[in-house]
Amino acid sequence: MRESDRGAGVSLGAWTSPDVGTERPVLLVPLGSTEQHGPHLPLDTDTRIALALCERVAGAGDLPNDEPIVVVAPAVTYGASGEHEGFPGTLSIGQDVLAEVVVELGRSAGRDYRLVVFVNGHGGNAEALARAMTTLEGEGRPVVSWSPRLTDGDSHAGQVETSVVLALAPDAVRLDRAEVGVTDPLSELMTELRAGGLRAVTANGVLGDPTGASAEEGERLLAGWVGDLIAAIDGALGGPSARR
Repeated sequence: MRESDRGAGVSLGAWTSPDVGTERPVLLVPLGSTEQHGPHLPLDTDTRIALALCERVAGAGDLPNDEPIVVVAPAVTYGASGEHEGFPGTLSIGQDVLAEVVVELGRSAGRDYRLVVFVNGHGGNAEALARAMTTLEGEGRPVVSWSPRLTDGDSHAGQVETSVVLALAPDAVRLDRAEVGVTDPLSELMTELRAGGLRAVTANGVLGDPTGASAEEGERLLAGWVGDLIAAIDGALGGPSARR
């Protein structure tokens, strides 16, 4: 993958239609959410993270120049966040609508792109995304999905997400409000969470402990995720040897 040499850079929205037709780039589509992230993180945390990962991959300057250009689509800023109902600020479009959105985006991309990669920043989107991918793959669409790996017991607004947002936008983090949430493994909370949402398992909306977060840890996590995402894209394209 290589960065575009056009003035438009890595943002698809700044390209023109003929540019896309000529280049047939790899398209990264960030999937986020607008939902509570405890008392200390912004509502667009998942969207910020997904978009930043896409931009870092698309703008990586040390990638082979014989690989496809990578561009980043405008982010999908609403997701399936029904489990956060009851916490102010959360906006959700639900599983069914999100699945349809992803399917229609994958279909509309057609053959204009060599590959469409849905980069998911919100765990609650996973079910809808999996359903959509089954449909698109069954239709023979050039699509793949990817999500960053999170630590069990630190899955929402804990040390991981707080560290990453500190690395991306430190002014958006209210560290004075950061407090420990529920740190039990998510697998042990899932039955109760599915029945009653996050309100049933955590009073402050946090699954994890954000108090030890740091920007340095956030940069380390981002670097690892970028490497994983590049590897996933390379694998979906068939690897370097298959493209030469």
